[in-house]
Amino acid sequence: MSFIFSPIPQAAVPIADSDAVFPVHRIYCVGQNYAEHAKEMGATGREAPFFFMKPADAVLPVLPGTTGEMPFPGMTQNLHHEVELVVAIGKGGRHIDAASAAEHVFGYAIGLDMTRRDLQSEAKKAGRPWDTSKGFDCSAPIASIHLLQHSGWLTDAAIHLSVNGVARQKSDIANMIWNVAEVIAYLSKYYMLQPGDLIFTGTPEGVGAVQPGDVIEAKIAGLGELHVKVI
Repeated sequence: MSFIFSPIPQAAVPIADSDAVFPVHRIYCVGQNYAEHAKEMGATGREAPFFFMKPADAVLPVLPGTTGEMPFPGMTQNLHHEVELVVAIGKGGRHIDAASAAEHVFGYAIGLDMTRRDLQSEAKKAGRPWDTSKGFDCSAPIASIHLLQHSGWLTDAAIHLSVNGVARQKSDIANMIWNVAEVIAYLSKYYMLQPGDLIFTGTPEGVGAVQPGDVIEAKIAGLGELHVKVI
């Protein structure tokens, strides 16, 4: 078998303290998974989690000690940052029990779910998909993945984002409405999870707009930092 043109290179994310990389299969994202952010976006109560996806090559991998460069996307006047804990799946499965979810986790990373908020708002009003607001090129900047065996199973960790040195988002992953184990269990009812999947687990309150020239600094305790400049 021969391809009619060369395939696009495999999307991959660096692994902390390793020369190896994590090949990305799919990117799943949890919507409104922090109570205060849910209120910020007009929702109330502990509703069942919902998901959307980004293409694998939306990842913008950023090596430790460097600042990634994210081009400001077209067709928007309101590009928002959303800092998130990212879960990297190392063992696939369907109908995974929450009690055994940790067996499927390869590691964790810091990620940004960049969002064309104006396009998302238009899509919500029209009852249309979110693809153009969430799945554009470089919409998923991500730092190196830290192995679970080194980080341990995370149930609480401070999560923080600043823009040009000014704090915007500040919370703790303990404030997630649906924790990591529950998210994996729920998502695996709908999809066969595969090694290489990334799950963006939702963002806390304080989302806001960025402009070309802004520098985003995201942190999660124990997972280092992620620096991205909008260009």
